[in-house]
Amino acid sequence: MLVALDEGVKARSAGEVPIGACMVNDKGELLAAASNRTITDCDPTAHAEMVVLRMAAELVGNYRLAGTTIYSTIEPCAMCAGALVNARVKRLVYGADDERFGGVKTHFGIGLTDALNHRLEVESGVMADECRTLIQEFFRTKRLALDNKRSNL
Repeated sequence: MLVALDEGVKARSAGEVPIGACMVNDKGELLAAASNRTITDCDPTAHAEMVVLRMAAELVGNYRLAGTTIYSTIEPCAMCAGALVNARVKRLVYGADDERFGGVKTHFGIGLTDALNHRLEVESGVMADECRTLIQEFFRTKRLALDNKRSNL
């Protein structure tokens, strides 16, 4: 999770929503690490988890990433959770729940239901306070900047 958090900090520095992710294989070897790149890449699908999936799939030469574990600072959205299922990721470990957009535990149960062809092992709450603080401080700073801009008009 420390690698994912570091990626989240990099995203914040780049002006992106500070979410980071990384993936390890079944031996615990790091396959990929990335942060959100939606603004940088002008790509609404460039969430940290999606970027990591693309990088890892290219590295191993297969879109199926069986036996892997992905770490994310925040609960994946529905798009990312669906991609984890399609990639056959074995395990998802994430920090903080996402009350607005969480697609795994919070809202849709993607990856947890027998209705899909693959289920994820899910562990949540790992370094949750640090992960939550990173994103909350980012949005608090954004809101303060916006309020200051409005008050100067």
